[in-house]
Amino acid sequence: MQINISISQQRLTLLDASGAVKASYTISSAANGIGCEKNSGCTPIGAHVIRAKIGGQQPINTVFVGRRPTGEICTPALMAEFPDRDWILTRILWLSGREVGKNRLGNVDTMQRYIYIHGTPDSVALGTPDSHGCIRMRNVDIVALFDLVEVGTTVLITD
Repeated sequence: MQINISISQQRLTLLDASGAVKASYTISSAANGIGCEKNSGCTPIGAHVIRAKIGGQQPINTVFVGRRPTGEICTPALMAEFPDRDWILTRILWLSGREVGKNRLGNVDTMQRYIYIHGTPDSVALGTPDSHGCIRMRNVDIVALFDLVEVGTTVLITD
């Protein structure tokens, strides 16, 4: 399995071992564009790997802060109460860069930047860059993807 993420197409594609498309999803990458530097708010490009899978048995719309479920379920009322929260919901695929000096170690470390593929509220538009650096997906889509991939799956993010 391999995940390919196209920033220009705002698309995540899952390929099987033979390179055939197994699934494809609309995503949202960073509003600040692409970039690997810490505190840039950009989506890092290059070769990555899924370092951890978090939230496997949590209900859809579970709210995560610091990669831990808060006990909250995201609702319109909760979103109104916390309008500035960057909602990380349902499942987290935590990425780690594989290219030293580009997206791994030093000032460009994807894992230390806490870059994930994660769920987002259903009311949030996808298909255009709007995240804080992560890859946002529909909750039903992140559940499906989460169940198909393993820790160690390669993730290639391209412009």
